Amino acid sequence: MEEIWNVVNSLATKLDSHYDRSDEQRWAVQALKLQEEAGEVAEAVIGALGANPRKGHSHDWDDVRKETCDVALSALVMLARMGGDPRRFFEEHLRSVATRDTKDVTRT
Repeated sequence: MEEIWNVVNSLATKLDSHYDRSDEQRWAVQALKLQEEAGEVAEAVIGALGANPRKGHSHDWDDVRKETCDVALSALVMLARMGGDPRRFFEEHLRSVATRDTKDVTRT
């Protein structure tokens, strides 16, 4: 997990060094990048299913996995670019989701 956050923080620092914009503008651009990556997941799924008659089977499920990793990485980079302690924030949120999911399971 430490290696992941080292890479995430390094990417965030590198990206921020290239933009002379306000925090909100940098975050907005990163949100657009995140959306772009999500679109690439959709494109890969369509390609894996062969659902585009013009392109046929242009992707496989490993392509979908790779694009999904790009979405996850882009989301973590956005979190890091927003400042604070992104790792702590993410881990707290993860614990909250895990607790919520456990409560939902016990209600059924």
